[in-house]
Amino acid sequence: MFHHTRIRLAATAVVAVAALGLTACGSGSGDEVVDKPKAKASAAAEGGAEKEAAAEESSAAPEVAKVGDTLALKGMEAGSGLDVTVVKVADNAKSGDEFFSPESGNRWIGVQFQLVNTGTKVYSDAPANGAKIADDQGQQFGTVLADITAGPSMSSDVRLKPGAKTLGWVVFEVPKASKAATVTFGMDSGFAEQIGEWKLS
Repeated sequence: MFHHTRIRLAATAVVAVAALGLTACGSGSGDEVVDKPKAKASAAAEGGAEKEAAAEESSAAPEVAKVGDTLALKGMEAGSGLDVTVVKVADNAKSGDEFFSPESGNRWIGVQFQLVNTGTKVYSDAPANGAKIADDQGQQFGTVLADITAGPSMSSDVRLKPGAKTLGWVVFEVPKASKAATVTFGMDSGFAEQIGEWKLS
């Protein structure tokens, strides 16, 4: 009987530890904001003097990601990762559908994302679920399912094998008076611990 009790206690302890682990993962979403861009290929090819000057400038004022920069992000599972680039931004984007437009007093902002699977597992998600825009007052705005004239929308069902990439526009609806300040993106529909942030202004 003592043996059975020990087994039950051990099993209970394992379940409790697993539950704590899951709770930590769940509550930790968005704990780390990544805004340091990856070095660009052109920067790696610079001469020695130029590199030193760039390093001095970097140490004086840490570089923050902006439009055109790439951030390396990790997902919740080991082996999942993306290089995410904000390629272009289309403020006051025009609808590609004459029957669908922003609500009165609002406008659309389109952000073109490029995603490259740098992990060892297949990336499968609806990328727009993990994206948000914030204005200079700190108000956050989510995405809308809309097509804009700037180009093709990001698919709502993206599957990328390791090394594969995709490109598409994600559309946000914001008040006309709001000044867009940052756009953020997180893997696993935004539940990953790492959230990438780019400055828009």
